Amino acid sequence: MSEPAKGIAAMIAACVIWSFSSLYYKFLADIPPLEVLGHRSFWSLIFFLVILGAQRRLPVLWALLKDRNSMRIVAFAALAISANWFFFIYAVQNGHAMDASFGYYIFPLLAVLIGTIAYRERLGMVQKIAIGAVFIAVLVLTIGLGKLPLVALVLAVTFALYGVAKRGLAAGPVISVTGEVVLLAPFAIIWLLGVHFAGWQGIAGAGDALGAAQTGAQSAAKIQSAFFGTEWQVSLLLIFAGPLTAVPLILFSYATKRINYATLGLVQYLNPTIQFAIAVGLYGEVFTRAHAIAFPLIWAALALYTYSAISRERSLRKAATTA
Repeated sequence: MSEPAKGIAAMIAACVIWSFSSLYYKFLADIPPLEVLGHRSFWSLIFFLVILGAQRRLPVLWALLKDRNSMRIVAFAALAISANWFFFIYAVQNGHAMDASFGYYIFPLLAVLIGTIAYRERLGMVQKIAIGAVFIAVLVLTIGLGKLPLVALVLAVTFALYGVAKRGLAAGPVISVTGEVVLLAPFAIIWLLGVHFAGWQGIAGAGDALGAAQTGAQSAAKIQSAFFGTEWQVSLLLIFAGPLTAVPLILFSYATKRINYATLGLVQYLNPTIQFAIAVGLYGEVFTRAHAIAFPLIWAALALYTYSAISRERSLRKAATTA
């Protein structure tokens, strides 16, 4: 198998793991999302440290942590990705998996828009049309549903900001993510200790916590927490959040070194596509008329954006070979 083929296979594997992770978080729907997030951050750190230790790359991590400028970027990235992880867990647990899919569809185009602000990149006409289609899709959903698709927008914005931050780091994906969970781990440990020894609860897991709060359904009931250690199966599932986070990132890192950016972006759309199919086909989430308009708009925008990216990359490659 050629190196590009290995890269595509690794990227497909990463996207499949990411998309089917919604089944994992749905299975943990009775556990409050902040508790799940705490375990995800802590066990990700343990897993990454083991991997880097086996590769003898811990000195590289230490060099990153000692650099003040890099640490500012890592801290910002950690804040963005932790927010993204939390809202994804919350969305899946509370019947908003389709919103999560929508968010991950629009994030590439939102990242392009943020790139024009942060790095003063110029947008081509096709890119402008694609980004315009995103705004129309969000507007259609807002009008059709009677509210902003906040979960989708938060997921898209946090992941886009995370991507922009990562561009400012020279460290590879695995090293930089380990640095991020190093910063997140103390907060995760404090929260988990509070959950187990002080009765902290946070936001509810199963059911729509916000809707339940509005109707008063939760006001009389105490949210169960501190699930780790109650049953060995549940404890193993929470520990599994570490490799579930780490493995696709390692595969993604492997893929980025073997395939071009346009191919990488094209394959990455597999993730929200599978998420969308699971949300509608397996979870039975309602696909409204507004969704029927908004999603095709996003798909068309992504098709235009991908075509533009592939055409640009071919032009650059052709120019390089003729130079």
